[in-house]
Amino acid sequence: MSEQDQTSIHPKSKSEPELGGVSELSGQPLPGASTHSGSALLSEGAGASSYPSTSPTPGISRTPSFSNSSYQDESSDAEDGSFFPPVERLTMFDFIENLALAQRLEKLQTSFQAQTEKMKRQQAKLRKNGMNTRDRVVEEWRRRLPTPDEQLDKYKKRMRQSVDRLNKRWNDATAVTAREKASFIAGVMNIVVSGYLVGARPEFFPIWYTAQLLYFMPIRYYTYHKKGYHYFLADLCYFVNLLAFLSIWVFPKSKRLFISTYCLAYGNNAIAIAMWRNSLVFHSMDKVVSLFIHIMPCVTLHCLVHLLPPDYQKQRYPAIYTIRTSAPDSPEHYSLPQMMLWATIPYAVWQLTYHFMITVRRREKIAAGRPTSFTWLRKSYAKTAIGKLVLSLPNFLQEPAFMLIQYSYACITMIPCPIWFWYRWASGSFLTVVFMWSVYNGATYYIDVFGKRFQKELEQLKKDVAKWQNSPGLDGGMGPLTPSEGPGERKNSEKEGEIDKIPPLEGSTGASVGGEGKARERK
Repeated sequence: MSEQDQTSIHPKSKSEPELGGVSELSGQPLPGASTHSGSALLSEGAGASSYPSTSPTPGISRTPSFSNSSYQDESSDAEDGSFFPPVERLTMFDFIENLALAQRLEKLQTSFQAQTEKMKRQQAKLRKNGMNTRDRVVEEWRRRLPTPDEQLDKYKKRMRQSVDRLNKRWNDATAVTAREKASFIAGVMNIVVSGYLVGARPEFFPIWYTAQLLYFMPIRYYTYHKKGYHYFLADLCYFVNLLAFLSIWVFPKSKRLFISTYCLAYGNNAIAIAMWRNSLVFHSMDKVVSLFIHIMPCVTLHCLVHLLPPDYQKQRYPAIYTIRTSAPDSPEHYSLPQMMLWATIPYAVWQLTYHFMITVRRREKIAAGRPTSFTWLRKSYAKTAIGKLVLSLPNFLQEPAFMLIQYSYACITMIPCPIWFWYRWASGSFLTVVFMWSVYNGATYYIDVFGKRFQKELEQLKKDVAKWQNSPGLDGGMGPLTPSEGPGERKNSEKEGEIDKIPPLEGSTGASVGGEGKARERK
């Protein structure tokens, strides 16, 4: 049987691989395949092989369809053979390449160790920098921390300043200035001379009042303008003093001017002593002048109305004499409504002038903080019923409401003025009560204000002593520790042991203390 017949009798299945032959596609190397070199060698040997094959050798498929069918058709075998060559075509280079896996793992492990060492070095560097920063901060803190000697010098300086400040306020030789001495003398002599003139020579009292007015007003203007209080000089009390000056020296025959002056002086000015809390404080020029402008016009008018002889009154002050000697049914015999009416005219002139000249034209400066009587009363009486009523109104209505309340207050204080004008003892009693009110305010200032101020100085001195005793390094005191010190560790222990007690304050103006603790007399 010929070879051709055997082939026809036993045909090979397409699915049966031929071991001796090499397919056309599998013999060609693929770029990038791992068996490139082996495939190339096999392709060279295929031409010299003595066993040619007429049928191609199918390849093993790596497609997902391989799981569904064991074998594919011829075309798919040719395509998949280029990706995954048969097992018999694997060469030694493929096995060598697999042996390099251990070297790759070693290389990755080496790289990981290098990164770990790098991170450890960075952590050590950061830790070192942190320690250096901490050391620098501790060293700077120690450098700035004062030593016990410096703390002792600082305490001595502070203690000396406290003692000197206390002696400056209390000792007459250093605390009382020349101006306050002059104010004290002027206040005491004012009462003595005023009392003498009222009882002995009332005709000279207007001269005494005018001399003081001309002396005090320039001082008041200078001091108030320096402090920024000069808007207070436009208040009604100063206007009343101007009316009194005009009634005494310029228009002594004007009955209406005198009635207006009398009602405003005994009404607004006298009651303002209680409302504005004027006090008789002799050493304060400001308080002496404030009391003067409120009470002295009343005392002057009391002398002119009740204490002058009729002949002298008729000759020197004819308006007063005419009103006093007029018949009850005479038009010159002013009743209460007439007094209030004529007093309202100068009051309206003052109020309108004050409103346009101060409230309107100086509105920006007042809003910037310049005080006036309206702002002072609004702040002082903010918690009272009237103050709450005014503050509850809109801003544009607060000033008119204040003006209306002030006029109502002036009218109410004028109601008893006919009694003060027609009855001497009633007028004297009223002035006595008003003066005693000012004395009471002065006593309150000396005891409550001045005394408490001295008490605060003593308490501050005690606090300084207690603070020094608890200061670091002084007689067992516990002060702040450095960051590197523990609770039982202290620096400069040798110097701290030398400080056992408070040393004497050399150069202080206070009394020195002897070795046995007894105070020696200051020379």
